[in-house]
Amino acid sequence: MSAPQSASQILSQDLSLDINGKAVGPMPVPEGLMMIDFLHEYLGLTGSRLGCGQGVCRACVVILDKPDGSSEEVRSCITGAHFFKGKKVRTIEGIAQRNDKGEVTALSPIQQKFLEHFSFQCGYCTPGFVNAATVLLEKLKRTPVARGKLDETITDALNDHICRCTGYVRYFEAVRDVALTTPGLVKDAK
Repeated sequence: MSAPQSASQILSQDLSLDINGKAVGPMPVPEGLMMIDFLHEYLGLTGSRLGCGQGVCRACVVILDKPDGSSEEVRSCITGAHFFKGKKVRTIEGIAQRNDKGEVTALSPIQQKFLEHFSFQCGYCTPGFVNAATVLLEKLKRTPVARGKLDETITDALNDHICRCTGYVRYFEAVRDVALTTPGLVKDAK
C-alpha cells in the first residue's frame, strides 16, 4: 500500500480558458481535477450542481461553445478541467444578462419561462435543465424544426436529465413555450 500523495507531489498544469465571456488563467490546476471542482473551488462558480458524480443525472452540465458557433452540453462531474483548455465554456451563471457590477439585469427567455411555468421544486437539477434548453434553443435558431417534430425534439434534448422531484412536464412545457413564441425556431410543415 502506497502513502497518499502530498500536495507537492500532485502534478499540475497551467489552464487557460474562457468562462462566461471572460478569460481565466493561466493558472496551475491539478491534472485529473474534474471541471465541476475547478468551477467550485477555483472560481467560486457553484451553480453547476454535483448530483450523482457519475455523469448520469446531468445536474452538472456546462455549455461548451464550439468555434463553428454551435454549442453542446458537457458533464462537468466526469470531465477533467484540462479538457476545456483554450475553449469557451458557459455555466449557469453566464446565462442571464448582467451589468458591469455582475448584477443580473434580465433572465434569459428559458429562465423566465421556467419561473412562469413553476418548472422546478427543489431546483437542484435546474442548472442542468437551463443549460440543456439553452443548447436546444441555440440549435433551433440555426436549424428550425417543423412544428410536428417539436415535442420529439424537446424530449430528445431533455430526456437524459434527471429531476428527482419529477418536474419533467413543467420543464417540457416551458421549453415548448419558448420555442413556439420565439420567431424562427419552429417552422410550419408544408
